[in-house]
Amino acid sequence: MKIGRLAIVFGPLVLALGCGGGSMGSGGGGGGGTNSTPESVVISKNTNGPFSLAMSTSFQPAEWDSAFFTLNPSATTPLGTLGPHHIRLQGVSQGVPQGSSGTTSTAWDFSTLDAIAQPVLGVGDHSPEFQIAKAPPFMYSGNNSGNPFLDLTFAQFAGYTQNLVEYYNTGGFTANGQLYVSPAYPGDKVTWWGIYNEPNINNSLTPQQYTDMYNAVVPAMQAVDPTIKFAALELADFYQQPQNWVPTFVSGVTAQVDVMATHFYSTCNQKDSDATLMGTIPGFVSDVQFFYTQMATNPALANVPVWVTENNVNADYSAANGMSNCNPGQVFVDDVRGSSAFFAAWRPYVFSQFGKAGVQALYHWDYGADQQYGEVDYNTGAVQLSYWVDYWLGQEFPPASGAQLLQYTATDDAELETLPVINGDGSVVVMVANHAVNAASDNNGPGAARSVQVDISALGAFSSGSLVTIDNSTNVGTGPVAAGVTPGAQMTMTLNGYGVAFLKLKP
Repeated sequence: MKIGRLAIVFGPLVLALGCGGGSMGSGGGGGGGTNSTPESVVISKNTNGPFSLAMSTSFQPAEWDSAFFTLNPSATTPLGTLGPHHIRLQGVSQGVPQGSSGTTSTAWDFSTLDAIAQPVLGVGDHSPEFQIAKAPPFMYSGNNSGNPFLDLTFAQFAGYTQNLVEYYNTGGFTANGQLYVSPAYPGDKVTWWGIYNEPNINNSLTPQQYTDMYNAVVPAMQAVDPTIKFAALELADFYQQPQNWVPTFVSGVTAQVDVMATHFYSTCNQKDSDATLMGTIPGFVSDVQFFYTQMATNPALANVPVWVTENNVNADYSAANGMSNCNPGQVFVDDVRGSSAFFAAWRPYVFSQFGKAGVQALYHWDYGADQQYGEVDYNTGAVQLSYWVDYWLGQEFPPASGAQLLQYTATDDAELETLPVINGDGSVVVMVANHAVNAASDNNGPGAARSVQVDISALGAFSSGSLVTIDNSTNVGTGPVAAGVTPGAQMTMTLNGYGVAFLKLKP
């Protein structure tokens, strides 16, 4: 993978992102084998509050990604079918439309950015989140984007962000005698804006400097278009980062905040075991809870949701010499757990835990890439198993369904993640993700087979049902097929290793 395809950079330390040390806790598993007696899940008619978690995906417009829709002109079809919520656009390198690396140029060129942005504006909800990841190179000291800003009042950067809003939302701006305006205007505009990417590891900003930036930039953008909305922070979330950043921002922000955002990856080392990766998820939840606890101390943020705007198995990528960026003495190897049956257990486990913790949007990183990251293959546009996992999460748990979490008891909450909801129309969805690890040393192992008997007798009678299973036997080309099932008081799900099953029942 070319440098820059990932948005986070680490030094030589091996870090399990968001895990607070990598302890397996209740999420690891490792029982192995096959349970001869099915596990039991008993669903109650009582509820535990709402469940509303939207799925989305991401693009990183840059010179290494800009040909995606040229290579795959029909790729907007599966992208639209995915039903993503406010697709994230994160322009970096030549995807930053002003200036040029290593120069003092202030020239504008939207061609790299718009090679991705324009097709994305035309699909799904026609409402992407434009994440202003970087400033133009001339705004940094030494023209090196790894150094701090020259102007720490951020007035210069605020002017740049105003031009972006004008370009997409208000008919354009004029520079050097030329009008720059989005080809999609006035039909499709950008309502959602993310203010900077991972400031805790990007350009040596401090928490106070980021807060100052946010307070300067947001009002300047609102002066151009008062209808727009804003996502704050978008942290690289690993050990103690929320604790170091969130309190300063929460206590010092004066500008409008519509979403607080953060990023989670389970590892930055392909050699880490399956059990280690599964074991990071409780730490993700702890950090989300910390966000909400801190936000409650500021009345302006008390009802603001948390979005996870980047999420995947492994954050590593290849440095220019082919070595691991996170582990420089190690040859980089794609972590194919991002698109294998492992992902069919890991992502639903993450989805369920995040939704129960109150996260309202979960973004895949990223859409068109390789086996480590992509929902589809960058070169061919062929969908991967990860696409079908994310598709069915979105299909079975649409955020507008009015879903309420159903209470339940289970004989195994350590290796099986259960997510039962009742929707506003009376239908019920029960998801069970099997993240049981077959052997402690497994790396992209098979998982351990599990059978689960789901007792729905407390919910009354249903007229019809369907069952969707995603695992290592799923036809990736066509995706899983929903099989009709006859509702009964007890129903059995069988998962032959890592995977997920969705049982849907209609009254």
